Amino acid sequence: MLFQSPQFLLFFLLFFPAYWAMKNSLRLQNLLTLAASYVFYGWWDWRLLGLIGLTSGFDYVAALQIDQSGNESVRRAWLRASLCFNLTILGFFKYYNFFAAELQQLLHSVGIGGIDLRLNILLPVGISFYTFQTLSYTVDVFRRQMSAARDPVAFFAYIAFFPQLVAGPIERAQHLVPQFTAKRHFEYRTAVASARLVLWGFFKKLAVADACAPFVDRCFQADAQVSGWLLMAASVAFAFQIYGDFSGYSDIARGTAGLLGINLMQNFRFPYFSESPAEFWRRWHISLSSWFRDYVYIPLGGGRQGRRRASLNVLLVFGLSGLWHGAAWTYVVWGLLNGVLVLITNERRNTEDDDHALWPAPTRVLRMLATFVLITGGWLFFRAHSIEHALTCVRTMLSDVVQHPGGGLPVLKWLALREYWPWLVLLLLVPEWFAFRRGLKLDVLPRGVRWGVYVGLCSLIAWTAFCRPASEFLYFQF
Repeated sequence: MLFQSPQFLLFFLLFFPAYWAMKNSLRLQNLLTLAASYVFYGWWDWRLLGLIGLTSGFDYVAALQIDQSGNESVRRAWLRASLCFNLTILGFFKYYNFFAAELQQLLHSVGIGGIDLRLNILLPVGISFYTFQTLSYTVDVFRRQMSAARDPVAFFAYIAFFPQLVAGPIERAQHLVPQFTAKRHFEYRTAVASARLVLWGFFKKLAVADACAPFVDRCFQADAQVSGWLLMAASVAFAFQIYGDFSGYSDIARGTAGLLGINLMQNFRFPYFSESPAEFWRRWHISLSSWFRDYVYIPLGGGRQGRRRASLNVLLVFGLSGLWHGAAWTYVVWGLLNGVLVLITNERRNTEDDDHALWPAPTRVLRMLATFVLITGGWLFFRAHSIEHALTCVRTMLSDVVQHPGGGLPVLKWLALREYWPWLVLLLLVPEWFAFRRGLKLDVLPRGVRWGVYVGLCSLIAWTAFCRPASEFLYFQF
């Protein structure tokens, strides 16, 4: 069930009043939330419900055993069981066919053929997200950073909460479980701010991301014959496609949860205004970056064991992050490439707490542009069909820059006159720049201006939605 589908609109219009009608009974409210979340998730395939229910049940029991036991060896045994259980399920459903195909190719290279090791496996939507959510829960209980949840309904609702179930944010139990065990109150100002966030998320997804998608798809077809300058434009378009798509989903999720009195973490903080790759990864997909920091990087020693070990830890984390995104070598290369960029450009000064003048110093703007170019170059491997395809694109772009250094101007003119996605990207960047530099919020503007913005956004969303059918969010595949 897509957020932008008529089915979800009907689903939420039925759920919302029933949810707040039960505000005096926390248990009924949580039961309704859990049932609605399972309907939402089962809409893709009802068979997925068994898997998420099994995962939730196992980790509910494991965390209770860890919390209640005074025997350290018993606590460790239950933690290992939880880790093995969750990682085995994730590994089988998401990575089995990838490694089976690699093994099959290896066997074929040594003369052993005719064996098909692959299976017809359904990839559960959002499995990477809710698996990491349950993993962090049992680890936090083991570390005694929180107590195990006693109420199974509240815990199951935490795992399956429909606004963020299939594409995050990856919420920590310490933040979200207490919100399911405390009475929630409807607040008008919070509801208005949440509805505004939903509207902005739909603008990012439907008006920006989906407008960029056709141009990106045409240019990145495996057999497409396009110039290097056009490939550069397509790389920029993909950078904003994935940003609009993923951050748009996060905004819709946060806004929908806010309408229900639930506060979800901010997953994006203006990442394309970063001044280094390291800063970018503190602003992009924050819930995943912080997850790898807290549960992989720091336990491996972080930066406490010398520069060489710290560098290896960074590369391992980024390599695993790439693999988390998908079972393909392109994702692994993308992750490692970003790890290298972080290592060689890691800034020593904190650029996030500087002055908030509307226009920063030119050197800072240049650092932002350089960082955007580096990150966009990495996205090339993320979007390409294969490593060979990505390298071919890189060679084409470099060749065009050398042979036709002035070729970018005609492409820019053509884009401005023939494509509308650059103008929609500009409409996205201008308000985000003011929010980034000045902390500008829509609710401080006059009512007439606010309603003008609402009508304008709704018109753009309706126009772009009318031009093409609704598409899934990119991160549903992860």
